Order: sequence, then C-alpha cells, then structure tokens
Amino acid sequence: MVRKAYTKDDIRRMIAEENVEFLRLQFSDVFGTIKNVEVPVSQLEKVLDNNLMFDGSSIEGFVRIEESDMYLYPDLSTFMIFPWATDLHGGKVARLIADIYTADREPFAGDPRSNLKRVLQQMTEDGFKSFNIGTEPEFFLFKLDEHGNPTMNLNDKGGYFDLAPLDLGENTRREIVLEMEKMDFEVEAAHHEVAPGQHEVDFKYADALDAADNIQTFKLIVKTIARKHGMYATFMPKPISGINGNGMHTNMSLFTEDGNAFFDEAGELQLSKTAYNFLGGILDHAANFTAITNPTVNSFKRLTPGFEAPVYVAWSGSNRSPMVRVPASRGNSTRLELRSVDPTANPYLAFAAILAAGLDGIERELEPTHAVDRNIYLMDEGERKRAGITDLPDTLLAAVNDLDEDETIKAALGSHMSRTFVDAKRLEYQAYRQEVSQWELDTYLEQY
Repeated sequence: MVRKAYTKDDIRRMIAEENVEFLRLQFSDVFGTIKNVEVPVSQLEKVLDNNLMFDGSSIEGFVRIEESDMYLYPDLSTFMIFPWATDLHGGKVARLIADIYTADREPFAGDPRSNLKRVLQQMTEDGFKSFNIGTEPEFFLFKLDEHGNPTMNLNDKGGYFDLAPLDLGENTRREIVLEMEKMDFEVEAAHHEVAPGQHEVDFKYADALDAADNIQTFKLIVKTIARKHGMYATFMPKPISGINGNGMHTNMSLFTEDGNAFFDEAGELQLSKTAYNFLGGILDHAANFTAITNPTVNSFKRLTPGFEAPVYVAWSGSNRSPMVRVPASRGNSTRLELRSVDPTANPYLAFAAILAAGLDGIERELEPTHAVDRNIYLMDEGERKRAGITDLPDTLLAAVNDLDEDETIKAALGSHMSRTFVDAKRLEYQAYRQEVSQWELDTYLEQY
C-alpha cells in the first residue's frame, strides 16, 4: 500500500469531490483492537487542526478517568475512502489513522503506534534507514447463522491452493483482493491455506509503521467483506482442534542508505554480519517477546508440534520447522522470516519488540546458534539439546513471566504499556484457569 503525502488541501478537495460525509479517526489499543471515533464532515477543520478530543478512560489500558481528555492527531498520509461504506444518504465514509496525544499535547505513552515511531527513531540513530516488514496473515471463514452470529461451520473442505468448488470462499477472497486494490494495496498472492476454511492474502512489504497500519486495515477489510458474503472471518490462532492454526509469518530486513544491510555477497549464505547479529538477537529474546507476538491463551494451542507452527528456538537457511527461516532470495530481497507470530498480535507492539531484539543483537554482536537443517519435529529431546535448540513458552503465563524478566523488550514497549500488558495478560490467564473445558468434562467426569 503506497503511502501518499497528502496535504490538508488535498484532503479537503477529495472529501468534496467524493461526497464524503463522515470521517473515522482510527487507532489501536494496547491489545491491538481497532478503535475509532466517527465525526460528520462538518468537523473536518477540527480534525485537520489536531483538535478532536476523546475520552481515553473508556479505552482499556489507556488512562484513569481523572486524566481522560486526549487528542487524536491524524496522519494525513493514511487518508482513505472506504469503497464499501456509505451513509443513509449515499455519502461516503473516509478514515484517517491517528496518533494519540495527551491533554498537554505530548505523545501518549500508551499509544502503540507512537511507541513504534519511538523505537524506529532509535533505529535511525543506530545508522539504519528503514525496517521493512512483509507479513502473511491467515484467517478462517465460518458461516453465519440466520441471526448473523458466527457458527463453527466452515465454508469449505478445501486444502492448500485448492480451487472452487472445493474452495467455496474463493469469491469472498477475490472480493477482498479487489477491495484491497481499490484502497491501493499491492496484492502479491491470494490462496486457500492448508486447513479447511483457511485462507491467506499476501500483500507487498512496507516499512514497519506502514506495515502495521496495513495489517490493521487488512483485518478490517477481511471482516467487512466476509460478513457481506454471509461469513465470519476470524484471525484467532487455533479455532478448531486437530488442524493447522492461523499464523502471520513475518519477513523482515534492515536497510541503510546503501541498500539491504542483511545482504553480503561474500558472506556465508550471502548474509552480512549485521544479519547474523540481528538473528542472534531474535533467538536470544525469542522466548521473552513471545507474549507480544502470541498474546492470547489460544495462541499456545497453535504453538504445538505437528501442525507446522514452530515451537523451537532455532533457525535454518533451508527448512521450515525452525522458528526463523532465511528465504532463498538475495540482494535487496534478503530477509529473515519469523514464523512464530500469529495475527492476534498487536502489529505495532510486535514490530517494536522484534526490532528491539534484533538491534540488541547487533549492539552486543550476538552470534546465532548453528543452523538446523533437518526436521526438528523428528528430533528427540536429547538431539535438540545437543543442537542448542530450546523451546518457546508453552502457555501465555509462562510467556508473560519471560517478558517480565526482559528489560530490552519491556523498554521497547515503554514502562506504561509493558506494565499494562503484563498485568492484563496475567489476569486473562487467571480467568482461563478458572474455566472448566469440555475436554476436561469428556475426559474426567465419568472416569472419576
């Protein structure tokens, strides 16, 4: 998706020409949930002058009620007219993604987007120009019932790269792609994934901030178009037992003014020292940022052996069972692929944490463990131990406890958000522990 340098006059002109009647100021909370404040176009000048206020105390993880007044500062380059949205009179609806500022006109420490900007600024101070990200978010399509509520009935029985009639979601996926292109996404591929009812749409990489914005917009498009077709789209990591879950493989590379800092034609695997040190940082902090990249109880139902999701901290230049893979492309396309991330992650926090881990590896000149070029799932525990392979956390609580011990990752979130996140996720896990599952009833009720 190409970011455009719109001016205030550009936006005024497009609103008039396209009959836009409502504006949505969009932002994300600490947990990645998309929020918005909608105003009539009569409030445009207030929006453009950064004078639109909202009640921050009503957003989970933001502020207390006595400090609730906050400002929305729109990023003009994110202006977009929704191709599907109109009001009762046929007027269009547009959106702007906003940063959050306090009543004192200071960037809010609990705003994930502003926080990512802060970490990216630290990256530029280290001599890098951009952190490029390309993601592959997956989702399931379930049928809606007669009341418009999601069911657990999948839309098809297709598999990897299947076509209609097996892939009954093909028309939905095609319209998703068309709507994305209307909104200036560059879609590279769209296909059925491995599991029945599972789909993937890949779009072009961007710098980290744009990439995070794009993921949030993509989720909105997918859910909107799916419902139009009588289906419910979910990015939940593991909605169904026994089949593959939803991942969001994350490809990344650092660039300087001279080009891709991960590429060295003379280096081993044509990777630079910077790439190896960045990889070393990723592996060193992997267990500690997992709570950010896999932030739900359900995330750890996906991170189990046997369903393609990585559960071991290792890397490879050739096979797909480790957590980090080095895709074959070189030159400016040289990159690392982190395969553990799932699409419930707040992309602003996830990219900040991953970048901080990699930069820490560069600063400390961390060397990664040896590459593992065999299927880790076929190795026993002793073999993995001898190869220096460790496990990712197996529960949300374990992941949160690991995060709470890592000052580098907590600094990447800032003290406000790291504290809010850790406290909230411990409460979430405690609530989960108090529930009795159907599996427990089926397994134990009659036995005991």
